[in-house]
Amino acid sequence: MSRPMQWKVVMGYRGRRVEKYVETFCAGVFSVSAVSLRSALMRATARQRETQKRRRMRSNRCSILFLRLLLLLLLVAWSPPSRWRGRGWGATAVSVNWGTSSSSSHPLPPTVVVPGLLQANRVARVKLPDADPSVLAALAGSGIAVAIGVPNEMLRSLSSSKSAAVSWVHDNVTRYVSSTGGGSVRIEFIAVGDEAFLLSYGQTFQPHVVGAATNIQRALTAANLANTVKVIVPCSSDVYQSESNLPSKGHFRPDLNKTMIELLSFLDKHGSPFVVDINPFLTFQQKKNLSLDFVLFQTNSHPLSDGPNKYRNHFDMSIDTLVSALSKVGYAEMDIIVGKIGWPTDGAMNATPAVAQIFMQGLVDRLQSKAGTPLRPKRPPRETYIFSLLDEDQRSIKTGNYERHWGIFTFDGQAKYNVDLGQGSKALASAHDVDYLAQKWCVVNNNKDISNVSSSASEACSAADCSALSPGGSCSGIGWPGNVSYAFNSYFQLRDQSADSCDFGGLGLITTVDPSVDDCRYSIALRTSFSTSIRQRLVARWSMMVQGGTVFAFLLAFVWC
Repeated sequence: MSRPMQWKVVMGYRGRRVEKYVETFCAGVFSVSAVSLRSALMRATARQRETQKRRRMRSNRCSILFLRLLLLLLLVAWSPPSRWRGRGWGATAVSVNWGTSSSSSHPLPPTVVVPGLLQANRVARVKLPDADPSVLAALAGSGIAVAIGVPNEMLRSLSSSKSAAVSWVHDNVTRYVSSTGGGSVRIEFIAVGDEAFLLSYGQTFQPHVVGAATNIQRALTAANLANTVKVIVPCSSDVYQSESNLPSKGHFRPDLNKTMIELLSFLDKHGSPFVVDINPFLTFQQKKNLSLDFVLFQTNSHPLSDGPNKYRNHFDMSIDTLVSALSKVGYAEMDIIVGKIGWPTDGAMNATPAVAQIFMQGLVDRLQSKAGTPLRPKRPPRETYIFSLLDEDQRSIKTGNYERHWGIFTFDGQAKYNVDLGQGSKALASAHDVDYLAQKWCVVNNNKDISNVSSSASEACSAADCSALSPGGSCSGIGWPGNVSYAFNSYFQLRDQSADSCDFGGLGLITTVDPSVDDCRYSIALRTSFSTSIRQRLVARWSMMVQGGTVFAFLLAFVWC
C-alpha cells in the first residue's frame, strides 16, 4: 500500500480505538514512526474539520434559500384565486368558442384575452380550433376548462398513423396538462375535426373521422389521460334532418348511416357526448317560412305542434330533432353538447348587434331555466358553447359575409352589446390595455381624378375585410366614395399601416382625422400581425418548457446545494 492510500485509509476512520489500531498496524507493517503517524493524523483531522465547517456553512445557505422559496410558494398558494385559478364558476357560467391567430390578421394577444375577457366575464369553458401554444400558455393556471380542436386537414394522417396520434397527444395535450411551473392547462375535450360531415364536404373528411378519433383515444389511454380528457366529434346540424320539419321525425342523413353508427358506438363506449353545431341564422336565411321571432326565443312566436308537444323556438326544435335521430339508432340517452351557436352582428340583413343581443339573451335565459325540451324535459344540453368570442377578419365568407362577425366582442375586445351571460351583470367587461397602431387611416384622395378608383377598391377588398360594406352591413349606406375609403383603409390596416399600402396609384391619402360615420367604424389595427402571432407561438412553446420561475429556482437550488 502506498503512502497516499495509507493516509486515505486513516482519514476514513474515526474513534480513538480504531485510530490506535491503525497506528500500530502501520507502524509494524510499514515501519512508520508513531510520531510521523500522529502528525499525519492531526493534519488529516484538521482538514476534515475544515471540510465539515464549509459543509455546515453551505447547508445553512441552502436552508435559508429553501425557506425563502417555500415562503414564496405559500404566498402564491394563498393569493386571491381570481388571479391564479378559476373563480369557482357555477353551472350557469358561459362557455365560448375562441378563434385563434389562424383566422385573424391581427389577433388580440392571449395575455389580454384570458384575464380581460374570459376571466373578467366568468367564462367557464373555452373551445379552441387548434392547439395554439401561445393560447394554451395563457390559459395555464386559469382554471378554465379547455376543448382543443384537431383541424380537418389532420384527420387523414391521424387516422392512418397511430404514431402520429401519439405525437399529437404528447405535443398538444400531455405537455400542458402535466405542466407544473406556471400551472397546468385544464384540458377536458379533444374535438376531432370541425364539422367534418358537412354535406358540402362530401367524402373529403368523412372516411377519416372515426379512425382519427380512435387513434387519439388510444394515445390518451397510453398517456393515462383517458379518464380526464374525452374525445368528441363536432357535427354540423345537417347530419340529421326531418323532411316534415317535425322533431319527432328526425333521423340521420342516409349517406351517414354507417359512419354515424360507428361514431355513436365509439362515443358511447368511452362515455363521450354527441356534439352538434347549430346555426339558427343560416337556418333563418334558408327557410323562408321560419319567422324571426321563432328563432329569437320571442314569446309571441307562433308555436309548432308535433303531436302532444309544442315548440316555441328553433333551438328546442333542433335539439329534439337530434334526440329523435339518436333514439332511432339506439342511443336515446346519449348526452348532447352544443358546440357552436350564435348570431352575427354585421355583413347581412338582420345581422346587427341589436338582433344579436335579443337572440343571445333569449338563449341564455332558456339555458338557465333548465327546462330542457319536450323530448328531454329538465335535461338541457350538458354544455353550450357560444360562437364566438371575437370577430375574425380572415374567416372564410363562402356562406356569407356575416361569417367574420360572430363575436360577442369586436376584434379588439370591445363588447358589442350588453347581455347577462351568467355572470350576474348585463354589462360585459371589455378588454383593457389594448395596443393599437398609430391613429391614422387611409382614405381616397378627393383632389385626384377618382373616376376609375373602383378597380383599386376591388383589389383592396380581395385581400382585406370589406364585409361591412355588404347589403345590410354597418357600412352599406355610406355611399361613394366613402365605401372606397373604407376599402383603402381596410387594406392599409391589414398591412400594418405601411406607407406603400395606401398608394393605390396615387389615389390614396393617409390622414389623422377619423373618417368613421355613425355606426360605420373605420378600424385601426392592433399592434400584432400574423408574423407577430407566429413569434408568439414560438415564445409560448419555449416558455412551456422553462416556465414557472419558482419551481425552476427550487431545482436550481437543489442542484447547487
